[in-house]
Amino acid sequence: MLWIAWLLILGGGWWVAQRWMDNQANPNQRVAVTGSGEVVLERNRQGHYVADGEINGTKVTFILDTGATSVAISTRLARELGLKRGAAMQVNTANGVAPAFETRLGSVRLGAIVVHDVSANFSDGMMDDTVLLGMSFLKHLEFTQRENQLILRPLR
Repeated sequence: MLWIAWLLILGGGWWVAQRWMDNQANPNQRVAVTGSGEVVLERNRQGHYVADGEINGTKVTFILDTGATSVAISTRLARELGLKRGAAMQVNTANGVAPAFETRLGSVRLGAIVVHDVSANFSDGMMDDTVLLGMSFLKHLEFTQRENQLILRPLR
């Protein structure tokens, strides 16, 4: 019985530690939306704005990247989302130039903000399932940074 109690204590401690680390990496797992439809994101410990959202109704994790021309997705995630492969292209990444394919996203949702028919690309150069939320989405928004928060609002 003591053995089971120790397993439960260790398992509970691991679960609490894992939740804490997940929240440090992505403090916006529940995106805050104001009454006026603004989305408020908290900066993570690395200084990035990471948030959960949706592409074509499927939950994904975004990292906002104003240096990215369009939304960038891993090839594995593109397959999972059922995205169609468009024209071949080359993209400049932090790891150098990589081959990619153009695609279109039916909808991209971040909190209460939804943008339809968004230009994107997918590449094997994207190693994980975090989606770079680039300017093909962000150009539809007005954003303001205050201390550790980024406030996003749709252009009117």
